[in-house]
Amino acid sequence: MNDSNSIPPVANPITFAGSPFDRVSALRKDTDWLDTRLHDSKTRFLPLHDLKVPVELGRDARLNWRPRGELSMLLRAGAPCILLGMEDGIAHFAVDVTAAPAPRHEGGKWLDVRSAAMTLPAADAAITAQARSMLDWHNRHGFCAVCGQPTRMEDAGYSRRCTADGCKAQHFPRTDPVAIMLTVWDGKVLLGRQPRFVPGVFSALAGFLEPGESIEEAVRREIFEEAGIKVGAVRYIASQPWPFPSSLMIGCIGEALTSEITVDQDELEDARWFTRDEIASMVRLSTTQETPRMPPPLSLAHQLARAWLHGA
Repeated sequence: MNDSNSIPPVANPITFAGSPFDRVSALRKDTDWLDTRLHDSKTRFLPLHDLKVPVELGRDARLNWRPRGELSMLLRAGAPCILLGMEDGIAHFAVDVTAAPAPRHEGGKWLDVRSAAMTLPAADAAITAQARSMLDWHNRHGFCAVCGQPTRMEDAGYSRRCTADGCKAQHFPRTDPVAIMLTVWDGKVLLGRQPRFVPGVFSALAGFLEPGESIEEAVRREIFEEAGIKVGAVRYIASQPWPFPSSLMIGCIGEALTSEITVDQDELEDARWFTRDEIASMVRLSTTQETPRMPPPLSLAHQLARAWLHGA
């Protein structure tokens, strides 16, 4: 059956979005408030080991939060600790425990964030995205990009400052914007595949925005560069935090002005127009090994296809 009306609506929230936390950005600079939260017996800590998160497995999978006492030695030793936010008056922190052997995790498993997101409820998946992106950024930015001297963490983990007296440059976590887009023409959708894709998978085309470029311009440039298709109108559909390492996927649909495909072999190994019925079938097959198929529901490409089938 290829009736697209049977396809479920777009996920709400989209994977890695929908965190339940108040990030309390106005309080991060208050060192007294922060110290109180760090030592509050109610405060909860999420350890990450090699950027993997502890997940309680079973029918109701969930993140395995720890009390301060279990991590106090690592915290005193200076383990990177990031304030994720507040919920119901309770502070939640992420702690990088990679410097020590992975803590024992009875009844659960340490999972990479992508695998965890396919198991956890949406709110927990969003928390893992924030925690992974932030800790990964700190791992990569221990030295000042201005003078090369060591930096130290500030603002509950939301900035780093150069320790050199003559510099003191402040650095902030970066999020890299990526345009990901479906191009439509005459009731069909353009999808492509890269050599690194698993066999049978076709996805939306995507590319990083360049400095001085609007989202619409990036969509038109990427589609033309990769597939030789000229695009006119562009409309925004949805976005997705993508913590690998820290991107924001900006999902769009572009209206094609031309239809002849010229594949950039440096970027793609194939690109094709797919009919509505074919897209509906590929969405349904996304969690199988059948071919052709879309990426699984975790991906924004999958959600864009659903949105298009529902009239976006």
